[in-house]
Amino acid sequence: MTDTTGVLTVLTVGQVAEQFGVTVRTLHHYDEIGLLSPSERSGAGYRLYTEADIVRLQNVVVYRRLGFSLEEITALLDDATGGSLAEHLRRQRAAVMSRLEEMNDLVTAIDRALEKEMSGVDLTREEQRELFGDGFGDEYAAEAQERWGDTDAWRQSRERSARYTKEDWARIKEETDAVNAEFVAAMQAGLPPTSTEAMDAAEHARLQIHERFYDLTPEFHRCLADMYVADPRFTKTYEDVAPGLAQYVRDAIHANADRQADRA
Repeated sequence: MTDTTGVLTVLTVGQVAEQFGVTVRTLHHYDEIGLLSPSERSGAGYRLYTEADIVRLQNVVVYRRLGFSLEEITALLDDATGGSLAEHLRRQRAAVMSRLEEMNDLVTAIDRALEKEMSGVDLTREEQRELFGDGFGDEYAAEAQERWGDTDAWRQSRERSARYTKEDWARIKEETDAVNAEFVAAMQAGLPPTSTEAMDAAEHARLQIHERFYDLTPEFHRCLADMYVADPRFTKTYEDVAPGLAQYVRDAIHANADRQADRA
């Protein structure tokens, strides 16, 4: 390395340690094992690092961050076929990409384990899909956590569902199917969403959530109903049961919320 006048300069061990965030003791150890020996010495015998030494240290730091052992790093840097900076950079890039793939796989595994721990649902993936079909997806749980994770409703739902067994979830699925069947029967009979039958089905849907998961007022239920038509994924859940059901359920829930407000 050179200073502003173009004169070759060297760095002391303390200066190198400060610049690269390593300890003096570490640099001494690198010298002792032959990984990084300073090329020059001062008149008093102190270690002095040249530009070439600094480049080598830069490579050492990168490889250490990638998890290579000191022995592996020594072999890499002393390889006569890979001594150029460009070659080291290519190696380092390849190593980083390999570790990124490993880290991504590890993060995915951790996320799955964490989700299972947090969900409180003691079901395997296969069991979840067996009960709830392909509409059950990891993205829904992740989005729900992001959207409502700080709400009392979310915490209450987690606390309740943590106690549910596979048999409990099977009964909840049966209840949901029964409520949907009420909506379908009313719709296919030509009854408007404001009919008693449709509003009763909406109230049964509200009570199921209220009793099984979290306290759900008619007004809160009205907000949920809007998502059934605003979010294509929720819409599809109902449309797979019967065409037009999503809008019908939404309107019936609104009508029931109005009915409950009139009774208050």
